[in-house]
Amino acid sequence: MKRQQLFLVAGGLALFLLIFFFGKTVPPKKDTSPTPTQQVAGNKSISTTEIIATAKQKLNSAQNERLISMENAVIRGDVKEQKIHIYHQLAHYWKDSIHAFEPYAYYTSEAAKLENSEKSLTFAAQLFVDNLIGSNDAPMQNWLATNAKVLLDKVLEINPTNDSAKIGIGACYLFGNISTSPMEGILKVREIVQKNPNNLYAQLVLGLGGKKSGQYDKAIEHFTVIINKQPGNVEALFQLAECNELKGDKPNAIKWYEALKKQINNDQIKEELDKRIQSLK
Repeated sequence: MKRQQLFLVAGGLALFLLIFFFGKTVPPKKDTSPTPTQQVAGNKSISTTEIIATAKQKLNSAQNERLISMENAVIRGDVKEQKIHIYHQLAHYWKDSIHAFEPYAYYTSEAAKLENSEKSLTFAAQLFVDNLIGSNDAPMQNWLATNAKVLLDKVLEINPTNDSAKIGIGACYLFGNISTSPMEGILKVREIVQKNPNNLYAQLVLGLGGKKSGQYDKAIEHFTVIINKQPGNVEALFQLAECNELKGDKPNAIKWYEALKKQINNDQIKEELDKRIQSLK
């Protein structure tokens, strides 16, 4: 399965959680290598140190002791392979035992930087990008995008033709508040679409960018390309429905919510969709 297909599947699964909690849609406000603590356009920043410290406050004494032991092992490790191994241990401990995403992503990225392979850097970067697109918290968006861009820049040093990395960087500019010129991100992704209109990952990012900036007609064009290729793609169906609702086109919003409902097997989600459809009639 290609990268853009994986991305769309992940987005579709994430949609299940979103639908449970969506209320009245509010049109999104317009928002776009720096360090993870950099402030852009007046947004309050957040550092990795703060994120991990906050996560640790929720741990019990045994969990804290385990983490301290692994962290000390990183400091003592003088061989690259040792540090890579310990970083992976820390990443999986945060993920599997504590269920905390941000520290998991951070330590995965630290291991990837040492491994310095296209595969490991891409995997780590996509952890940040996928969560960036779904985040509404400006400091967290900045942290996610900043970390992702560092990794993606390294990917392009290894393979300058990696289109997925270029799209990811575009997403960082569009959604991460790392630049005062989000258009820079749009141009990067648009170049990929002009070269290959069937790159659905690029189409999705441009669609989400159009939605974010209130350019609903343009967003609808990009989501429609996805639906033409993948008629059952729940992420694109949801975005089409919501963009039409946001622009005030109730008939088409209903049409796409109905199409989305046909792809859902969960009764609770269908009930929420029915409520949304009824509110538009």
